[in-house]
Amino acid sequence: MNETFFALTPERVLESVEEAGFAPSGHCLQLNSLENRVYDLRLEDGAHVVAKFYRPGRWSVEQIQEEHDFLFELAEHDIPVIAPLRFSDGGSLKEIGGIYCAIWPRRGGRPADEPNDEDMLALGRIAARIHNVGAARPARSRLQLNASAYVRAPLAFLESQGFPPPYLRERYQDAALTIADLYDRLSADVPILRIHGDLHSGNLLRSDSGWLFLDFDDFVSGPAAQDVWMLQPGHDAYALRKRALFLEGYRQFRAFEDHWLKLIEPLRAMRFIHYAAWITRRREDPAFVAAFPEFGTDDYWEGQCADLEQQYNVVVGEDPELATEPDDSEPELTNKDFFWDWEDKPRE
Repeated sequence: MNETFFALTPERVLESVEEAGFAPSGHCLQLNSLENRVYDLRLEDGAHVVAKFYRPGRWSVEQIQEEHDFLFELAEHDIPVIAPLRFSDGGSLKEIGGIYCAIWPRRGGRPADEPNDEDMLALGRIAARIHNVGAARPARSRLQLNASAYVRAPLAFLESQGFPPPYLRERYQDAALTIADLYDRLSADVPILRIHGDLHSGNLLRSDSGWLFLDFDDFVSGPAAQDVWMLQPGHDAYALRKRALFLEGYRQFRAFEDHWLKLIEPLRAMRFIHYAAWITRRREDPAFVAAFPEFGTDDYWEGQCADLEQQYNVVVGEDPELATEPDDSEPELTNKDFFWDWEDKPRE
């Protein structure tokens, strides 16, 4: 099935879109996407659509459909997202030659180069509205952004593939598992809801009518902080000021507790590990080989170890108490624990 995915040609794309009930004119332009295969097509009536072919084996049909359903739900609440088009049978997903395909309307806009202060307030308000809808019901089948799914499982997979190299494996594992444990502690009382999950500036467009939030392919159940830090990932005063403006807008529509911000640096570290496993799973894809030529080298893994260790230092620098292990030991038993009527008497 992967061979079919890798061998997608403009001719096969046009045939697939025609099989789905559309009338392509012959114009077919491949768009920039590593994970899926995405094409801009002009139809015979002059309109443009975007055909998205999902990578086989990444998401189940239920998970893809849940992405679509979330987008339909957001659109019904007048949130600026782009939902897929429905086919003649009312569905939004078709299987063509063993590959799931969806068709989207093409919407114009320009990249979010550098949002100004008013933009950050507006983006915060929209993100809060997305989260209000996301909190209305749980995800049925999407991943949950937690330490098990984003650290422990990817770490086990990397080791099964022989990564990192043996001389770095223990160091990498220690750093990764320490981050996982810290995240478990910090996230224990943080609400989980449906979020975008990959809300960086490349997934935003500014149109004549305002902002558009794009590409919910990675939407997950997770903490709101994930969608906060990715839009302003920097550490400097400028980035923190922009993040504060985003949260000011966010809080006009939804509460956000300050202590949730402590999740940001562990989430950043967890993304390093999850990302490394993601690239490893795609090593057979020629597009990934070209995009990540240094992946798997000793220099790459030494850099990954250093990055994780630095993130640990950032996390405990924000809260030094996290550097100490929680006291999970059982309290020492006394006579009172064995005799219900025991009373301490003063010594003579």
